[in-house]
Amino acid sequence: MKRRVVVTGLGAVTPLGFRVEEIWNRVLDGRSGVGVIQRFDASRFRSRIGGEILNFSTDGYIEPKEVKKFDRFVQYAYVSGVDAVRDSGIDFAREDTRRCSVILGSGIGGLETIEVQQQRLLDKGPEKVSAFTIPKLIGNAASAQLAILYRLHGPNHVIVTACASATNAIGEVFKMIQRGEIDVGLTGGSEAALTPIGMSAFAAMRALSERNDDPQHASRPFDRQRDGFVLSEGAGMMLLEEYEHAKARGARIHAELYGYGVTCDAGHITQPDQEGTWPARAMTEALEDARVDPGEIDYINAHGTSTTLNDITETLAIKSVFKEHARTVSISSTKSQLGHLLGASGGVELILSILAMRDGVIPPTINLEDPDPECDLDYTPNTARQRKIAVAMSNSFGFGGHNGCLVIGKLRNG
Repeated sequence: MKRRVVVTGLGAVTPLGFRVEEIWNRVLDGRSGVGVIQRFDASRFRSRIGGEILNFSTDGYIEPKEVKKFDRFVQYAYVSGVDAVRDSGIDFAREDTRRCSVILGSGIGGLETIEVQQQRLLDKGPEKVSAFTIPKLIGNAASAQLAILYRLHGPNHVIVTACASATNAIGEVFKMIQRGEIDVGLTGGSEAALTPIGMSAFAAMRALSERNDDPQHASRPFDRQRDGFVLSEGAGMMLLEEYEHAKARGARIHAELYGYGVTCDAGHITQPDQEGTWPARAMTEALEDARVDPGEIDYINAHGTSTTLNDITETLAIKSVFKEHARTVSISSTKSQLGHLLGASGGVELILSILAMRDGVIPPTINLEDPDPECDLDYTPNTARQRKIAVAMSNSFGFGGHNGCLVIGKLRNG
């Protein structure tokens, strides 16, 4: 019999704030975290806007002398990971740390460190490249640093599946707890690819919005005038536990994780399956794993990137899975406010889905002013809406054809 898995801790760092409740309140208010890039001169770039994290501080989390050893994607994961642990109330000193894991997702890892050290190599020579370069940029740096902090000796690795990375990491921990391999897992995703090479490379693919004169309206999923996604940065982390384990220590439970589905389009390295077949299959697998009928889903946090192909494909996939219920289920894309956090998106979006369920409110898809006729479902345009949510779904689809889907709900009886 599969063991039950619950969420007991939440932590996030996003362009809309560094605390979960602060972020959630701004999402409900319809705020946008998108602006003109300030960290570097983007004046020559095709896209000059992003979901940038400004005024971020690691004070109280990382010793000042240690910060230089952490790439920004590690800093975001570390701060939100510590917040998730604090929120959970767990004391790892009382745990069997061989049964506690850290499994994270990051699509790109330490891109800023690569850029900075490459420039140092060119300007000053190989002897001036930092000795911290490799430990900062490797994709497993964030999971390793959190394991070191809490002395967790269970499985520790990073999942790299582009924009599905965090969802796949959460799903992996979910399955490991279900199977009885671990009892506790710190999981989610982190990304900090908002750098000159990150911006210029995505722009070269024509993937980014070029609405440079109106950044707060640039991310507009399902809108006819959408012209690409907005690159953002941040992290979304959570603590998962086996239900009886959490119950025994008197933990507050945010939600129960019901099911997980994962597929691959196996068709194109960047373009989604235009029929929506394999994203639909991931949703179906998640529902079957959760033992939930499609008609029981009250809310879908859509991948909803604000790109032409993705939004149409996801709409087709939802229709394929949900049939008549596709017209009545509430859907929204919180990327309209946060931009696209790449490998961290699934973590942040699952947190927002949990809060939507807690408060009985559907977060809005802002900037949905001229609906695309091919995207004709209820995407909760512009204003949050009250609705009781018992079961919710969160979708993540990434370059490489990676599709991940999670189903959460209220704590089940029995």
